[in-house]
Amino acid sequence: MFSRKRGGPKHVRATDAPPSEALKQSMAASDAPPPPDHGPWDSSYAPDDVQQLDLGSLLIPAVDGVEVRVQANPDGVVEQIVLVDGESALQLGVFAAPRTEGIWDEVREEIAQAMKSDGVSPREVEGAYGVELAARVNTPEGPADVRFVGVDGPRWMVRALFQGAAAADRSREGRLGEVLTGLVVVRDNEARPVREALPLRLPQEMTEQAQQEQATGTNGSSPV
Repeated sequence: MFSRKRGGPKHVRATDAPPSEALKQSMAASDAPPPPDHGPWDSSYAPDDVQQLDLGSLLIPAVDGVEVRVQANPDGVVEQIVLVDGESALQLGVFAAPRTEGIWDEVREEIAQAMKSDGVSPREVEGAYGVELAARVNTPEGPADVRFVGVDGPRWMVRALFQGAAAADRSREGRLGEVLTGLVVVRDNEARPVREALPLRLPQEMTEQAQQEQATGTNGSSPV
């Protein structure tokens, strides 16, 4: 699904695990390093036999039962990606990073400091991709669990925010975890400032639909 409504969790910031497998492979001296065991993949290692939603810098694998909600402006520029599976949600962001060093450690510390400034007590926990950041935050609907996961790749960083059941209990990631491990990052060759969000766009047919809705004054949503 996609809509053009703005909004999101209070503590989501576009602004952190030891170097990911993708980054390690990029830094390896061998001319032909073996591919990583799982994603998020750099496009140079990604499997080519998976059905995906192409959003430009991110390719999201199609997983049965997972609803994809993409918020975009009428020009098709994606502003937010949220995947929903039952009582869990996963928000995705992808950002520019240096070629030879990760930025998740630094970003994670900044997220933690921002939470503490808001009276939240975050805690670092070990996860599949290294150090994660978990917390219980206050929302208009009441207290909610969140968990930030960072994956450093060659010239990119994926920031994943689990919410709900999957944030409180890692064993309940289920299909959302499957999406994260199948994610593909397509990093362009442009020089970009570190932490700049990589460009994300709706597929052309969805952009045209959004423009039609704007012209008719509707504010609906269409399936992805």
